Amino acid sequence: MATLSLTQFLTLDGVVQAPGGPDEDRSGGFEHGGWSVPFGDEDFGRRIDEIFARPTAFLLGRRTYDIFAGYWPQQTDPADPVATKLNALPKYVASTTLTSADWEGTTVLRGDVVEEVAALKERTDGEIQMHGSASLARTLLDHDLIDTLHLHVFPVVLGTGRRLFTDGVRPTAFRLTDARTTGAGVALHTYELAGRPEYGSY
Repeated sequence: MATLSLTQFLTLDGVVQAPGGPDEDRSGGFEHGGWSVPFGDEDFGRRIDEIFARPTAFLLGRRTYDIFAGYWPQQTDPADPVATKLNALPKYVASTTLTSADWEGTTVLRGDVVEEVAALKERTDGEIQMHGSASLARTLLDHDLIDTLHLHVFPVVLGTGRRLFTDGVRPTAFRLTDARTTGAGVALHTYELAGRPEYGSY
């Protein structure tokens, strides 16, 4: 049975929208796209290479899939660990509106997403990776289907934009298993699913 990990870029106020470029996602009138780019130093590059050394498959939401499929198939440098894995490994995209997927190795999951992902984990070995895909991630978090969170927290506050953790998410406890900081100040945290929160009083 596979584990499912989520790698997510967040601002200090929890915004996940359009980290990679001004026109990546302007929905809702978002004007701050590209906020992660100034922090892309060697430390951060090593972290991304580390993550992309591990997957056996990818699971993406529709919006992230469209962004990735518009870029990565054109990146053919065999020395690029991100492009190599994304182009070669199986990709699953959760969508009720996508009728076909041109990116080689893509399967569209059209049914109930919780059932589909649970079944995918059962029949897959290794590590299935999600990148971005915040809407899908919120649904899966509410059903304890994401085993590991790689949260990359950037020292920026934006005030607007879509967030990963919104009001109404299921109360969940995680265990911090790794914490590092890049030279540019990005906090790289890894958390493992630990069940429900415990409560007390001071």
